[in-house]
Amino acid sequence: MLSSVESVSVRHAGSPEPGGTGPVPWIAMYHSVGDCSDDPYHVTITPARLERQLRWLRGRGLRGVSVGELLTARARGAGRGLVGLTFDDGYADFVTDALAPLARWECTATLFVLPGRLGGENAWDPLGPRKPLLTADAVREAHRAGVEIGSHGMTHVDLTGADDSTLRAEVAGSRALLTELTGAPVEGFCYPYGTVDRRVADAVRAAGYRYACAIDPGELNGPHVLPRVHVGQKDNALRLFLKYRLHRLRRRPVAGL
Repeated sequence: MLSSVESVSVRHAGSPEPGGTGPVPWIAMYHSVGDCSDDPYHVTITPARLERQLRWLRGRGLRGVSVGELLTARARGAGRGLVGLTFDDGYADFVTDALAPLARWECTATLFVLPGRLGGENAWDPLGPRKPLLTADAVREAHRAGVEIGSHGMTHVDLTGADDSTLRAEVAGSRALLTELTGAPVEGFCYPYGTVDRRVADAVRAAGYRYACAIDPGELNGPHVLPRVHVGQKDNALRLFLKYRLHRLRRRPVAGL
């Protein structure tokens, strides 16, 4: 349950307006769900904390959905009360520790995976710890559970430094593999490390993605550089409220949405 302090603090701050009605979509960025005792990059959240955060959303009249569902709803004027939930990197613990809380709170999400590292580990994090990534069967399991599968590139490289051949393989190649794996169109892309420039965004658009998620896209704007908010282990009810409110106050309207 929320502590009395957290609950009172949110009420005194005022309840947030339902999401999806303004020009800037609120999209939360998660990574791993599990033991966060050894977490040098602050990318892990415990299942218990995720549960409390989802309960907070539902208690505010909000529901977490995939980015694809959020954008579709907004396009027909029905985005009120929806926020986007995304999970980067395709950690194996998504299936074991995130699917159940999402289902309990009637939420969905977008899972950005790396088809070039299925069944591998997060080798791009030099400080560790090593975490297993989803297998092909686990990606299919998540897809069958109603999770939107998106691409995080092939192997988790900074695309702004990639040559043209590598960029095509990471962007278009990963989409083709994931489409074959799930049997469904892959509409969303997520930039590894959140880094993006105009050349990379143009390549993602040209590859046929409907949208792409960044973190802070700077001067770039549009559905292929959607800004997101990191959500982590320390985010209690009050911090979530502040992140929700400040995101909508600070971000520019997203062109094309």
